Amino acid sequence: MPEPIHTIIASLSTARNVLITTHVKPDGDALGSAAALQLGLQPRGIKSTVLLLSKLPNKYSFVFHENAIQYEVSETSVPARAWFDRFDRFVCVDTGTFSQLPGLEAIVPDLRVPRIVIDHHKTQEAWSDILWQDIGASAAGEMIETLLTQWNIEITPEIANCLFVAIASDTGWFQFSNTTPRTLRLVADLMEHGVNSDALYQHLYQNERPERLLLQQRAMGSLRFDAEKKIASMMIRKSDFTDVAASVTDTENLINIPLQVASVQASVLFVEPPEGGSIRVSFRSKGQIDVAHFAQQFGGGGHARASGAKVDAPLDEARSRVIAGLVSALNG
Repeated sequence: MPEPIHTIIASLSTARNVLITTHVKPDGDALGSAAALQLGLQPRGIKSTVLLLSKLPNKYSFVFHENAIQYEVSETSVPARAWFDRFDRFVCVDTGTFSQLPGLEAIVPDLRVPRIVIDHHKTQEAWSDILWQDIGASAAGEMIETLLTQWNIEITPEIANCLFVAIASDTGWFQFSNTTPRTLRLVADLMEHGVNSDALYQHLYQNERPERLLLQQRAMGSLRFDAEKKIASMMIRKSDFTDVAASVTDTENLINIPLQVASVQASVLFVEPPEGGSIRVSFRSKGQIDVAHFAQQFGGGGHARASGAKVDAPLDEARSRVIAGLVSALNG
């Protein structure tokens, strides 16, 4: 039986117009991977469009704009069913769960084209025709690089930049535990293909808006420790976004701050979305708690050390329920 990557290459090789999508609230890995795939399809004469299920974050907008990525944004509702009929392949990168693809659960199962998932997360749902899952990959971008290389597609400086953004974002600039020797060898290879790492570092980590720091101040003001300071949690209320003129994208990486404390084994960030709806919960772990497994009880998932979920409850109640569950998991 062919390996998934070879099945994907065979399927895409006969495609004419590909729809690429990724999870809502896309991060650097999601956007860099989608952009690199679109750029990689071009020399094969294959058209493609990226469907974003929420606004393109300002922090990563340069990845799309500098590379003339063709994309559609659908913040409130996905396009009508007929819109999807122009495409002969459906590719989803960096997720394989409908909980992260709002609006697509009612459409994707009825698509009569090959549905492909390329993802490095542990949590998956059985809806794709071809699933390539590699939980050992540091990022979806690492998998896209392998796909393009196996397909004998040249890694141009533009593709290299997109892949570097993807991998650097998901590894915390190569500080997280998912950074492997392969990751570093790949990054070195990308730099040899023209990546300017200093310029990208400034784009990603020295290009913040003042509103983000003000939101961080609000989050830090809510910091609480539980279980003998082994669990840290923070909250951001809807009013916080309004008060400091920040957006949900400004919450990225805030969850990692409490992990600086030696005793903390897990960090949790609760976000009350400005537009209302379920409380968004993000988890990070140093390894003692499998937060992907824990998040599944709330309909979420992800990695053993990084996951997310949604809780249908008022913010304070959501915090109480989740922290109580984490304390039990830690003790267990």
